[in-house]
Amino acid sequence: MLKMKRIYEEAEKADHYRILVDRIWPRGISKERAALDEWEKEIAPSTEIRKKFNHDPEKFEQFRKDYLTELHESEKSDAFVDLIKTHLKRGNVTLLYSAKDKENNQVTVLLEFLASKGVSEAKAID
Repeated sequence: MLKMKRIYEEAEKADHYRILVDRIWPRGISKERAALDEWEKEIAPSTEIRKKFNHDPEKFEQFRKDYLTELHESEKSDAFVDLIKTHLKRGNVTLLYSAKDKENNQVTVLLEFLASKGVSEAKAID
């Protein structure tokens, strides 16, 4: 199962494979507390579109379009999709993010992208 979770929530055994998908390390989180298996900062939205969005829900639709374009054009995307598919065969994969908004953030867009690439478990489960 593919899950999304704020990095500020406690790590759980059920998270299984934990991947941070933020470009910037989250404030106040130690590496030990993060309990990461991967930090995929290159798959996160670019600084340009992240700053333009600025976590404003009214700008989310444009952010979504811009980020999906980045994902489809990125050389890193295919490897990321393969990584997710590989680890889903072994158990849960939890995509971690630091944004406060559980609906208007990069992971919801990333899940949409993964679903478009045939990752059938790509749903927001938190």
